[in-house]
Amino acid sequence: MKRPDLSRGAAVYAEACASCHGGMLEGQPDWRSPGPDGRLPAPPHDKTGHTWHHPDDVLFRIVKEGTAAVVGGGYESDMPGFGGDLSDAEIRAVLAYIKSTWPERERSYQERVSQGN
Repeated sequence: MKRPDLSRGAAVYAEACASCHGGMLEGQPDWRSPGPDGRLPAPPHDKTGHTWHHPDDVLFRIVKEGTAAVVGGGYESDMPGFGGDLSDAEIRAVLAYIKSTWPERERSYQERVSQGN
């Protein structure tokens, strides 16, 4: 399998993700507390968030289909699916870029979760 292009991932992140998740992957303020509409703000994608808790297949589906489609059960989210705008390779590149910023502990944990261990 071809290795994702981290520079392309960083560029796609800047274009498609940073407006909500922050240019430094910091997320929106008070991301753990629902806003007035009941929806959670965009979480950080750095080590302070929960992105690294999820396996690769879930992260890919969230980006491609949107959070509500993956969570189901009437869950509402401002996170749209980007499947109509980004190719699978671009989604993989964004995720690889995000993961490349994590410290070893978080990367190792997420790798184990992705492998089902």
